[in-house]
Amino acid sequence: MFKLFLRTNVIFFSLVALLTAATVSAANYVSVNGDNINVRTGPGTNYQVAMELFQGYPLKVLATQGDWLKIVDFENDGGWIHSSLVASGNTVIVNGKTSVNMRAEPSTKGAIVATVDRGVVLTKLESKDKWLKVKHSSGLIGWIYKPLLWP
Repeated sequence: MFKLFLRTNVIFFSLVALLTAATVSAANYVSVNGDNINVRTGPGTNYQVAMELFQGYPLKVLATQGDWLKIVDFENDGGWIHSSLVASGNTVIVNGKTSVNMRAEPSTKGAIVATVDRGVVLTKLESKDKWLKVKHSSGLIGWIYKPLLWP
């Protein structure tokens, strides 16, 4: 009976460890939910402000400490942000060298509807193969090739 109990617990804890490792390794992205939001050098308001972000700015979460998230952006600049200042990630940022084409259709043959500069934040609408349908803050909607966006 003890061997069965021991074997069952070993299997259970192995599964828990496996699931925990999978959760930690999966990238978690969030978006800033306001303007003039401070990112700090450490997990608390007593730390210096490292940078100030605006509504929708996407971030990758690297770790958590209490209610604070250790984050990096598309240029690998990082710091700490309070979890109440972000929401589930639904935005991307243009990560082309200078600017990228927004197209009417998910193809390089689609008409160019706009040219979008590096660092512009867009809202994700739909995904099709290697293309993402996005919306600009002006209301303009179009398709951008995914490798030109982050995340």
